[in-house]
Amino acid sequence: MAEAGAKQMTETLTSTRHYQDMQSAPRFPLHLAASVKMQGGAFSAETENISANGVLLAMDKDVPVGSMVDFTIMLPAEVVGARRDVQIDCRGRVVRSFEDRGRRGVGVVIDEYHFERA
Repeated sequence: MAEAGAKQMTETLTSTRHYQDMQSAPRFPLHLAASVKMQGGAFSAETENISANGVLLAMDKDVPVGSMVDFTIMLPAEVVGARRDVQIDCRGRVVRSFEDRGRRGVGVVIDEYHFERA
């Protein structure tokens, strides 16, 4: 039983260290419309901030830590200096979920992404 407790402590420390590493990347306060798909449905969201490692989403749905999610963010043409909007399709893992002023804050590490012209 002591081994199980030590293993859990090691996993928690590793997870905490990984989260702190993610937090070290500069975050950009971009509020963009996003759509999130996961097991159980599709939901609307808005980005609160974006970094090289992930994104913080504001949404009305509680998403458990550890969940895999697919999400799409639309970058307006004027933001990226393009003629048309740019769509970013992402896949990631929820690493943080909390309540903030009646909405859920959902922190997602981006594991994969690709750009598409809208």
